[in-house]
Amino acid sequence: MSNREKILNIAVIAHVDAGKSTLVDAFLRQSDVFRDNEEVVDCVMDSNDLERERGITIYSKNCSIIHNGVKINIVDTPGHADFSSEVERIIRTVDTVILLVDSSEGPMPQTRFVLSKALEIGLKPILLINKIDKKDQRAEEVVDKVYDLFLDLNATDEQLDFPILYGVAREGRVQYDLDTPSDNIDPLFDTILKHCDPYPDKDDQPAQMQVSALAYDDYIGRLGIGRIYNGVLHQGDTYIRCNEQGLNERETISKLFVYKGLSRVDVKEAHSGDIVVIAGMPDINIGDTICDPEHVEPMSHIPIEEPTLSMNFHVNTSPFAGQSGKYVTSRNLKERLEKELEVNVGLKVEETDSADCFKVSGRGELHISILIENMRREGYELAVSKPEVILHEDENGHKVEPVEEVVCIAPEEYQGAIINKLNLRKGVMQDLNEENGYVRITYQVPTRGLLGFRTEFINETHGEGTLVRRISGYEPYKGEIPQRMQGAMISNGTGTAMTYALWNLQERGTLFISPQTPVYEGMIIGESAKNIDMDVNPLKNKKLTAIRSTGRDEAMLLTPPRVFSLEEALEWINDDELVEVTPDAIRLRKKGLTAMDRRNLYRQKMAAQEQ
Repeated sequence: MSNREKILNIAVIAHVDAGKSTLVDAFLRQSDVFRDNEEVVDCVMDSNDLERERGITIYSKNCSIIHNGVKINIVDTPGHADFSSEVERIIRTVDTVILLVDSSEGPMPQTRFVLSKALEIGLKPILLINKIDKKDQRAEEVVDKVYDLFLDLNATDEQLDFPILYGVAREGRVQYDLDTPSDNIDPLFDTILKHCDPYPDKDDQPAQMQVSALAYDDYIGRLGIGRIYNGVLHQGDTYIRCNEQGLNERETISKLFVYKGLSRVDVKEAHSGDIVVIAGMPDINIGDTICDPEHVEPMSHIPIEEPTLSMNFHVNTSPFAGQSGKYVTSRNLKERLEKELEVNVGLKVEETDSADCFKVSGRGELHISILIENMRREGYELAVSKPEVILHEDENGHKVEPVEEVVCIAPEEYQGAIINKLNLRKGVMQDLNEENGYVRITYQVPTRGLLGFRTEFINETHGEGTLVRRISGYEPYKGEIPQRMQGAMISNGTGTAMTYALWNLQERGTLFISPQTPVYEGMIIGESAKNIDMDVNPLKNKKLTAIRSTGRDEAMLLTPPRVFSLEEALEWINDDELVEVTPDAIRLRKKGLTAMDRRNLYRQKMAAQEQ
């Protein structure tokens, strides 16, 4: 037997905001990963700028700690449904999962999804009820709900016998029960080692590793991340890479890394059970198996979830194109999307009839908008169309579409408005519970019907509601769903918006711009109060006269404009509109900038429908 350290891999899975990244912080802080004088930020694993700003985990990441002589690789997984394909792949590489559940919210839709994947492959989870310091905590009731969830997911008797711990991850403490206080997470460490055996020593078997994630390095190229199931991998040795198509390629591992703390460490060899990063295979992909040349045994391929939503990425053709971005051509756009495909396997990019337009498909609005936000920060300019749901055909040739489970939690007085809006969007109510002045409504709604719903929901509940959704499957096509009811205010000229003009326009709808904002013909400057588009003149200024008096001049008080985030802008637009994204601005515009262009596009659309 080889003299190797014991290895155990764990994943932390939970719904958004349950405290995954905070728990990983506690693991690292209490395992002496950081120096005594080292300044450590909260949610240290959420290293991406967007992750820090939004407070969510977008990319799954690895780190490792040593506890009682056992190396524990920890995987922090995304909690948002749009990144569910990451969770599915990562769970295959671990020995157990810590299921984190909020002591007040209880199991949420995404909790159900990630838990079902863990149970399917036979893992025995550890339940940690987090945030027990909340005033409205109901830990014992939440444990009962988790048991119900396990039974719904057909857990085995062995899986139902899961350990239960309670804690406050933010304060770095976990306890065995509600009545036994603790000041550290040792109970969790002890439970992990007691509940799950380290990976068996299989170093003497032929090498076998499967790739479960990808990364990219500007210096050494594409990287494959995965677990060594059998044998030992050596840097510089040649192996057989087996892909999904059944092709076996002889390739050499030029660099081999393992995780030590938060760092990737270059090593000469890595042992069975460990999670490693390999370089030197430019075409490596998710699900590929790295085998010993003398024993080629590919593992079953990892399925990747199909995209549910698509958008068209256009080259920016507005009059303001190129004013703030460095990368504005179709070649720049194509190269950036191809680079994204190197690591973002849930994404799909297709060329269209136009050389200036690419169809990008992903797992949801957030999945694609994260890509757009990263691109604008890198200096790209582009225009993006309204998201479209990808429809499929079943075995009988009938049209089917993705349907999502939606959970709305809001004060009771808003339940009528929520139910009304979801019914209009072809939703079907599944459940309704009232408790402590709040209502929890569960619906099944077509993904098409949820485009634009989040903003309406926040407005209807005055920001007090919580909306959670996850894709639950495909159902027969539900028919037409009404789009945005209000029209757009469209600028009929190019120049600078004036206070006087906006003051007169604000009674006709909601403005999106403030005075002195540069505008161009065809740019959307506001939302009309009526269900028609209006061409307006935001450039008009008050005519000066020789006679001025304070009594005649009215104070021009403007209502603050409505400012869109990228997701809100994508939700708001209709089929004939685009979101113009540049490093310094998000603008809304019509596809046809002039009134004549818009009329021609409308005629083409009508002619296409008649055919």
